[in-house]
Amino acid sequence: MPARLEGPSLVVGMYAFIVSFAGVAGALIGTFAPDLLGTELDPVALFGVLEIQPTPVGLAVYGMVTIALLLGVPLALVVYVSNRFDDDAV
Repeated sequence: MPARLEGPSLVVGMYAFIVSFAGVAGALIGTFAPDLLGTELDPVALFGVLEIQPTPVGLAVYGMVTIALLLGVPLALVVYVSNRFDDDAV
């Protein structure tokens, strides 16, 4: 198997793909949902603090930031614990 498809490179690639997919999904929702629902979308609050308008770019940013943090924080914790406590860690 090529080195780029193993271990950390695979995980980082999957992480980037999932975050990008969330951005594309947010942009599609912002583009087509108002027409399909027949009404305007309500603004979303990022972390309950920052209000983002439901435009295609706004929903793409909202989706990417939310997924990046929801997946990135646990992933960073796993890397930290495995490097600190695993005797066989690289």
